[in-house]
Amino acid sequence: MESKCKDDGLTRRGFIRTLGIGGMAASTLAAPAVMAQAPPAGQAATIPRRKLGKTGLLVSSLCLGGMFDTVNNQLLLRQAQAWGINLWDTAWGYGNGLSEEGFGRYFSRTPTARKEIVVITKNSPGTPDFQTDALGKALKRLNTDYVDVFCNHGISDLKPFTPEVRDWVAREKQAGRMKFFGFSTHTNIEDCLLAASRLGWIDVILFTYNYRLMHTPKMKEAVAACVNAGIGLVAFKSQGGGPVKVDSEAELQLAGRFLQRGFTDRQARLKAIWENPDIASICSQMPSLAILSANVAAARDLTALSQNDRELFARLSADTRSSYCAGCGRICQAAVGGQVPVQDVMRCLMYYKDYGDRDLARSVFAGLPESARRAMGRIDYGPAENACPHGLAIADLMREAETLLA
Repeated sequence: MESKCKDDGLTRRGFIRTLGIGGMAASTLAAPAVMAQAPPAGQAATIPRRKLGKTGLLVSSLCLGGMFDTVNNQLLLRQAQAWGINLWDTAWGYGNGLSEEGFGRYFSRTPTARKEIVVITKNSPGTPDFQTDALGKALKRLNTDYVDVFCNHGISDLKPFTPEVRDWVAREKQAGRMKFFGFSTHTNIEDCLLAASRLGWIDVILFTYNYRLMHTPKMKEAVAACVNAGIGLVAFKSQGGGPVKVDSEAELQLAGRFLQRGFTDRQARLKAIWENPDIASICSQMPSLAILSANVAAARDLTALSQNDRELFARLSADTRSSYCAGCGRICQAAVGGQVPVQDVMRCLMYYKDYGDRDLARSVFAGLPESARRAMGRIDYGPAENACPHGLAIADLMREAETLLA
């Protein structure tokens, strides 16, 4: 029998449904005894700052992810700065440059902001000539003559980082168009981190890191190697699969427990990452003031997770592991003969189902090779399912992707 929520007679499952934790509303929920309130709009806040590896930069532990309409959300950018978020992330791929243009519009209207904001932007890897052109266009869109961190976006291995690219990075740093260089990754994550720690000239990495992945032996090894190499680490995909699902008892228990303690399960997932001092910041997409406020409140609060909280996260990870793609793309990719980028399709499903961003999901899916999209329905995914260390029902998920994303 389900337990009753105090005073109102609702079941716990019904209570959580009522609160909207099954959707984006979870990001905006503030319990009555919320751990720490973000200050009113327009009022300054202090968010903890951490060192970004060997760069010497002190950055807010919460990073503003620019994967939203920054052009028409200038007031949100202003509030993010007022609340102490001094690390902003964008990319050419976010709206084909529109996200960068929104940041650039803000910097043109608020000239003093550029010196206070640490800007990360990203583009695809390529030859030095390609990257020179990409960086130059990004600077124009951002209305600045330099970026603090320029990254190659969404890599799955370090093959693009040739000696020629290393020399190009050195020249651009010398010219003052970038201060630091790095990459982002959500595929073969640990291998990319380990390789970067040995490369010797990577300054910053943005990578998938959450309560599901942070305690695996290989992830611990990879993070430690980067820390020893002085690489600044920024986590993204921090929710580990999106909002609470009301058909999972473990998730219901997690949500109910954190609500009783005064914060949402989403805020708790952020706090789990911040407990690792080696992670400089969490990059989070915050397209509304409500979500921004909830995340700022979590960043400002000093309440630590208890051992019971950590155990509940571990149990949730174990109970729901077959519903979460951990990004080990090399395994499923090899199992299907390289014909379909299974992990990239999984990421599109994540955007569609967990983020609730159907346009983004379909846009990323449409950007996959046409040959791969045509081949999806003809592949035998049995070998990939047998090889998947998390037991994902890959064939069913690929069929779902064809239906939802095509």
